[in-house]
Amino acid sequence: MKINWNYPTSVWLGDNRIKDLSKACNDLEISKPLFVTDKDLINLEMVKDIVLDLKKIFNDFTIFSNFAGNPIGENVEEGVIKFKENGCNGVIAFGGGSALDVGKAIAFMSGQTRPIWDFEDIGDHWKRANQKKIAPIIAIPTTAGTGSETGRASAIINKKTGIKKIIFHPKILPSIVILDPVLTIDLSPRLTAATGMDALAHNLEAFCAPGFHPMADGIAIKGMQLIKKSLLNAVKNGNDLEARTDLLAAASMGSTAFQKGLGAIHSLSHPVNAQFNIHHGLSNAIFMPYVLTFNKNLIEKKVISICDYLNLDKNFASFVNWILELRKELKIPHKLSEVIEINEKQIEELSKMALEDPSTASNPIKMTVDDMKKLYEHSISGVLF
Repeated sequence: MKINWNYPTSVWLGDNRIKDLSKACNDLEISKPLFVTDKDLINLEMVKDIVLDLKKIFNDFTIFSNFAGNPIGENVEEGVIKFKENGCNGVIAFGGGSALDVGKAIAFMSGQTRPIWDFEDIGDHWKRANQKKIAPIIAIPTTAGTGSETGRASAIINKKTGIKKIIFHPKILPSIVILDPVLTIDLSPRLTAATGMDALAHNLEAFCAPGFHPMADGIAIKGMQLIKKSLLNAVKNGNDLEARTDLLAAASMGSTAFQKGLGAIHSLSHPVNAQFNIHHGLSNAIFMPYVLTFNKNLIEKKVISICDYLNLDKNFASFVNWILELRKELKIPHKLSEVIEINEKQIEELSKMALEDPSTASNPIKMTVDDMKKLYEHSISGVLF
């Protein structure tokens, strides 16, 4: 199966579509690409083979990989220096969410004079950017979770404050996305599970977010349906290319859908990711049932309305039980306290950060610091609302 579609950007999907990467560069007139991937991926044989092929095609080919998960602003700054020093004119962002976020941010910041934090997703801060100097981006995800390949933002940690910031601009959206399930075959069952739950969180929160956006709602429902169909299959059999394809599509769909909004799952996750370096998909999976039950009064009818699509009994409890059972089968902890030790003072600080997170504004229930504190406390004790 080889399919191209355009929503919201140009997506090239199918087995071994990585072989079309040089064509994507030509289509975007990228003659001097900066290949951005993390320090772990760059050493894999799969990546070495891709890089070797590209070096045969491009006389000027530069690699930047000096970063790991939960990237910081300094990683982006270093990448921009390398981009400029080598006269690059486009970015190939290859890897998981961190690599895609760094690659997109480098392409964006390569033409800016203000610091990256001036473009945080607040109001119309994005209008401060010189959009004519944003380099073209090709995004190639090797995990099926963040959906950053179809997103208009990058999540970057401000090291000075310890807070994960969302940097936004419409033109951070990659011009071409390559979804190749073969690239995800070697993803471990643990990371397949965590990234799949991340994609589920995106689709679920987008669907539950208030407001009228039927296109986002429709995409989110189908995204959840694909995850229900294929996540366990991909975890149990990593070579199942059909399941891998479903998850890649669902991840891109989640990011497309959450232009409608996210919610407290992400509000709670971002501070924990920044402060304790926990995988974003894992923290989203842990917080999911607590936020669902907390929001029940305002989302119950919505959740019941999609149970038929997911082959679940038509009630709220059935949906929550599916989430709980899915997490159990994926060996995801029920409690935050199974992953980190956290004290009362830290809960207070995390709660303040969570309230200020951009995702909070679109949570179905208007949140307070006390609400965030209660959610953290419940996730530590394991008691649902």
